[in-house]
Formats: sequence, structure tokens, C-alpha cells
Amino acid sequence: MFDRWLAARTAQFDSSGIRKVFDLAAKMKNPINLSIGQPDFPVPDEIKQAAIDAINGDRNGYSQTQGILELRERLQADIARQYGHDDRRVLVTSGASGALVLAMLALVDPGDEVIVFDPYFVMYPALAALVGGKAVYVDTYPDFTIDVDKVAAAITPRTKLILFNSPSNPTGVVADAATARGLAELAARHNIALLSDEIYRLFCYDGALPSPAQWNPDTIVVDGFSKSYGLTGWRLGWVHGPAAVIDKMTMLQQYTFVCAPHPLQWGAAAALDVDMSAHAADYSQRRQLVLDGLRDAGFEVAPAAGAFYVFPKAPAGRGTGHEFVAQAIENELLIIPGGIFSRRDTHFRISYAAPVPVLQRGLEILRKLV
Repeated sequence: MFDRWLAARTAQFDSSGIRKVFDLAAKMKNPINLSIGQPDFPVPDEIKQAAIDAINGDRNGYSQTQGILELRERLQADIARQYGHDDRRVLVTSGASGALVLAMLALVDPGDEVIVFDPYFVMYPALAALVGGKAVYVDTYPDFTIDVDKVAAAITPRTKLILFNSPSNPTGVVADAATARGLAELAARHNIALLSDEIYRLFCYDGALPSPAQWNPDTIVVDGFSKSYGLTGWRLGWVHGPAAVIDKMTMLQQYTFVCAPHPLQWGAAAALDVDMSAHAADYSQRRQLVLDGLRDAGFEVAPAAGAFYVFPKAPAGRGTGHEFVAQAIENELLIIPGGIFSRRDTHFRISYAAPVPVLQRGLEILRKLV
């Protein structure tokens, strides 16, 4: 009966593999959980207090669709200092995911091609399909660095958008300046939209993040508060780019999300005055602990310079990524199979956004499995 009701597009989607692992974790008594892609530090008190004050001050109705003026002015001033682009505008969204949805709706028509780098964030191919587009994959194995010549070879007359994510989820790789500039110039040369997903900007451990917006003023940049401030449940993101694109995304937000959560935007405005560098430094140390532990155990793992993930290869003789993860789960260790993020099933993702004792327990289990 219900098959007749459901839109054909729904047949293309299954529950996220990550969500399935989360559901499994909820049923386990004492899992070592290295699967969750969210910070483990608490939201700073001044951010919480600003949101509480907004709620108690009855700022609980709709905000302007584009976000409260106080937050937008701060963000606009920051990007003006960074880029100096006269035409760059800001929109506050319901999470970075909301910004991605709006961007895809604004840019991609049915039949358009969207270039996605493999491995990829799980939403990218799904969002392309949701709006009727086609994901075109550019392989980055084995070291997960982008070859701009491969991207150029993937461009066709139907190419509409390049989806770029640095620091990367799931690999933790940060694209260098030459790569970011190469993509920026390639997109400009072919008049293709370039979206740079920079949600992990804070967690960039070896220097400032090179953004393609530095070289291509038409780059659309997605950012947010979830990862940097531990606000994943608040659903607050933001996007900046050419005014013509941001205006269309704002209009689309009116008819979808309406606005980002109003009182929580006041917390986000307060967050911009909070220094989170100590947390980033702590995560950098955890990154090194995990990389050293994996390599000492014999795992093949690419350098990870950002986000809070590493993407090791499943050891020889232990089957596919999914099969190795099943063995880990049998030993109470929750990690994510790489096939969720890729057309290959050879790797697995570890999140080191977990306390050091938990990371050490997880590494010990991985050593035993090898």
C-alpha cells in the first residue's frame, strides 16, 4: 500500500551506515566508542549562558530567515577581513548540513553532475541524488590527496558543482595550498560552482587552512558551530559566498527550514569571542597518539592533519573493511567501516574525539585483532 505513496527518490536511500552503528552502540552495555563524529568536550559556559539568557529574555520566536543581525554582522566582518571580497554574503543555517541542502537545491538541476572525492562525507552522493543530480567520483586512494588533473579529466558539459571537503571527513587529510588553488582556478576556468565544506576548520593542526576562496571569489564556503564549539545538537551552521547564490539560498530557507533556532543564535554570537585553541591542541595530541599506536601495531594509515578522524586500512587477511569492523564490534570496539564513505570497502574510520583512556583501550583491541 505505502509503496504507492512514497516518492521514487526515497528508494535511493538507506539509513546511514553511521546511524546504524550509533543504534548498535545504544544497545551495548560498555562499548569502546570510537565511531562518533562529534567533540567530547562540553560547550563553554559563556555560550550556554548566552542561549539561556535569550530563552529567558523571550527571544523564542522566529528570527530573520538569514539569521539575527548581531551574529551576521560578526560573521560578515570576519570574512571581510579574511577575503576582502565585496560581493561575499553570509547566511545562518540550520546546521552545516542545512547549508549543504540549500546549496544543492540552489545549484543542481536534474541530470547535472556533481564531482565528489572518494572517500567522501556520506551526505554528498545522497544530496546529489536528492535533487536529481549525478555524483561523479574522483578517486584519491591511497594517500587521499587530490590530483587536480584527475578532476579536470572528470569535467563534462554536464558538470555543475565540485564538492570539496578539507579537513576531510573521513580521512582527516588537509589539502595543501597548491591543491586548493588548483581547484579554485579549475572551477573558475570552466565556470563550475565550487563548494568548500570547511566545518572542521578549527581542527587544522599544522597551519592555517588553505581555502579555495582565497583564489576564487565565487567559491561557496560552508562552515558552522557544531564541531568547533561542541554544539552538534544545536543545529547551527553558516555559509558565505557570492550574493546572488546566497540570496537564492536565503529564499529557499524561507520555504524549508524557515530560520536557524533563534535563541541558540545568541549563543553562537557569544561563541565567536571564545578561544577554543586549547581544545584543538588537545585533539592534535590525541591524533598523534592514535597514529603512532596504529602504525606501531602494523596498520597502514595515511597522515591526518585535521578534523578528528583517521582512516586506516583493514589489515591483510582480515577481510573487507566491513568484515574487520564486525570483528572489532565483537570485541566491544565501535568503529565505522570505510565502505560507508567510499565505493571501496578496504578501510575503516576512527574518531579520536574521545578521552585518552578510551583511545588507549581501543588501540589495545586493534593490536589484538592484528
